[in-house]
Amino acid sequence: MNAPTELSHLVPEIRPREVPEVLLRALQDRFGGNFSTALAVREQHGRDESSFEAPPPAAVVFAQDTQDVSDAVRLAAQYEVPVIAFGVGSSLEGHVLAVQGGISIDVNRMNKILSIDAQDLTVTVQPGVTRKQLNEEIKHTGLFFPIDPGADASIGGMAATRASGTNAVRYGTMRENVLGLQVVTASGDLIRTGTRARKSSAGYDLTRLFVGSEGTLGVITEVTLRLYPLPEAIAAAVCSFPSIEAAVRTVIEIIQLGVPIARVELLDKHTVRMVNAHSRLNLREEPMLLMEFHGSPAGVKEQSEQVQQLVADHGGNAFEWATTPEERTRFWAARHNVYFAAIQSRPGCRSISTDTCVPISRLADCLLDSVKEADDSQLPYFLVGHVGDGNFHFGYLLDPDKPQERVTAEQLNHKLVNRALSMGGTCSGEHGVGLHKMDFLVTEAGAGAIDMMRTIKRALDPKNIMNPGKIFRM
Repeated sequence: MNAPTELSHLVPEIRPREVPEVLLRALQDRFGGNFSTALAVREQHGRDESSFEAPPPAAVVFAQDTQDVSDAVRLAAQYEVPVIAFGVGSSLEGHVLAVQGGISIDVNRMNKILSIDAQDLTVTVQPGVTRKQLNEEIKHTGLFFPIDPGADASIGGMAATRASGTNAVRYGTMRENVLGLQVVTASGDLIRTGTRARKSSAGYDLTRLFVGSEGTLGVITEVTLRLYPLPEAIAAAVCSFPSIEAAVRTVIEIIQLGVPIARVELLDKHTVRMVNAHSRLNLREEPMLLMEFHGSPAGVKEQSEQVQQLVADHGGNAFEWATTPEERTRFWAARHNVYFAAIQSRPGCRSISTDTCVPISRLADCLLDSVKEADDSQLPYFLVGHVGDGNFHFGYLLDPDKPQERVTAEQLNHKLVNRALSMGGTCSGEHGVGLHKMDFLVTEAGAGAIDMMRTIKRALDPKNIMNPGKIFRM
């Protein structure tokens, strides 16, 4: 692929389908006050945190339960009208945009925890339950759900995009932590995948098929998740480094030595400066690692001492420990607010966020080359990374009134992703493909694999109504 040079390459393909009035009347009759065609409501459900723009959906259904979802999809299928599931709208790759028109099914009111099976370390929830809500409601059990993508995303959306986040280096991603699903198919029928058992060799793994399908194969209406005991001891630490390379080499050694670190996040000096201004902190404005250790008191002490020695070997300094919940919350709130800190640093700007993941041995090479390109461009940016598993993000901050800045940002993204692919990495470690990564997915997976994905899509969604125009072109 050639690097984009003009804005025509940077906008989604808009091909809206007609939504007949008879369908809108049928939805109004079925859902009454839980149905809306008001422009403000439609616009709210026609955007996410991406920089893409598209016309809003023709209508919004506020689902209360699985039957509502089934009835809405069945009616839409009758008229071959697209359906887009909507959680909290925190996706970054245009997942919820109605690029082919249609109706939005908002599942936020489906926010009940259906069962907690503490002895089996599982929980079953509706898709509108958010990550923070889940952990608040199960904390009395001594268990927690570790997947933390930063935003207070809905569990349904996290499953649909195969999300991960800061804890993935120890606890894995949604792929490893979803045991079973209830899904409304493209015909409006209901299926269940998986069980509460920890493993199975029974038939095709349909759970993994739907996890990461980005709403293109069905609408998730229940999710059964793994839970974990709350660690007996938790310690967090921040430390600064003379260079990004020194910080990354430290992380590589931590992982290769098998230290069971729970979280390890990288912030570059620009990002630390933004975080200091936004969160009123006084962290050293140098490349920084933010780490967390889970386990028994003795285990945490041993991990901490081992990592502290590795940090010193690479010139790290200014170690600051946080062992109380309040101190840890202060550190992690600053990390999770990076996006808002960055936006605040350039008022009126928009951010194009990248997302790639490489084998840990190639992380330093990929990051350093990408930092040099970003510095040379003179476009403001921030850099954060879940570097323990080779995943990192640049956020390029652009003035929406300066089209060339958008072009520059996309060129940087293009070079970065292709570099990651050349190193055996992936075009998306956690954000998903959506609209933004479709061409990169062809490069990564190959034409044959994309054709197989299309075959699956046509078999399960022959009318192409489930969130069409995402992941790959039909």
